[in-house]
Amino acid sequence: MAENKIIYATGRFEQIVKRKPERFRLQLFITGTTPRSCHAVANLKYFCEQNLEGSYHLEVIDIYQHPELARKEQIIAAPTLVKNHPLPRQVMVGDLSDQERIKRCLGIS
Repeated sequence: MAENKIIYATGRFEQIVKRKPERFRLQLFITGTTPRSCHAVANLKYFCEQNLEGSYHLEVIDIYQHPELARKEQIIAAPTLVKNHPLPRQVMVGDLSDQERIKRCLGIS
């Protein structure tokens, strides 16, 4: 069985979870450990476990520690969720509390 990864690009840790092969490649851009950022991370992790059945790769990127990644992806607000795969690329800004909006962004019916 393939390993899916939730990678925190904050320099803290990398968590590897054994799951189905990844189908979705997601990046969540946050601003440190603010309440809004923590809320977005918790909401997205819950959504992924409930709806993607572990078939995803999630990278959480702190734009304070990695501003070059935010510039590369043209991120101007945070938290911002970027779906890179499957195409088309989709971007969603906010705390990710609206589960139906996340489904639309990811193209899940």
